[in-house]
Amino acid sequence: MGTIDVHEFISLDGVVEDPSWTAEYGFTEAMGAAIGKLCDQAILLGRTTYEAFHPAWSERGDDVESGGAFFNGSPKHVVTSTLDDPLEWANATVLGGYDPTRIQELKDSVDGGIYVSGSVRLVRALLADGLVDTLNLFVYPVALGSGLRLFADGQQVPLRLLETEPFDNGVVRMTYGPPV
Repeated sequence: MGTIDVHEFISLDGVVEDPSWTAEYGFTEAMGAAIGKLCDQAILLGRTTYEAFHPAWSERGDDVESGGAFFNGSPKHVVTSTLDDPLEWANATVLGGYDPTRIQELKDSVDGGIYVSGSVRLVRALLADGLVDTLNLFVYPVALGSGLRLFADGQQVPLRLLETEPFDNGVVRMTYGPPV
């Protein structure tokens, strides 16, 4: 059985929207290595993130260092009720609208990790249904004051801290798993 491993860039006040605000902090080699460990067998994305990732990653070809080899070569499963197969991005298929049973079947069908990035509405649903194995928050030392937050108002998600890793640029990776 596989795992679902979520990666999010997040501000101190929980904002995950349009991570262009992260650029001023740079991206360290250690951050790349930490994210690289999550990139295992498959990718699971919501429609909005798929539509942002497709043009950004497909242009990188099969370059290993940039991550293009993983993003372009891996099977990509898109949770959407508005797009139809065939999708333009190589190895991408429509999983259909959000259905926790279908996602559990996907998880059961792989031996490695399923990488999720962005896809806030999808991640909220996965967390609510107990389908996330690791939630990797790359916390930036800034409060943005407004923007889409990872957790919706009133959403309670019990988690257990598994690991922390500080980076030279002030970012801290906090990895959470389900409560014991």
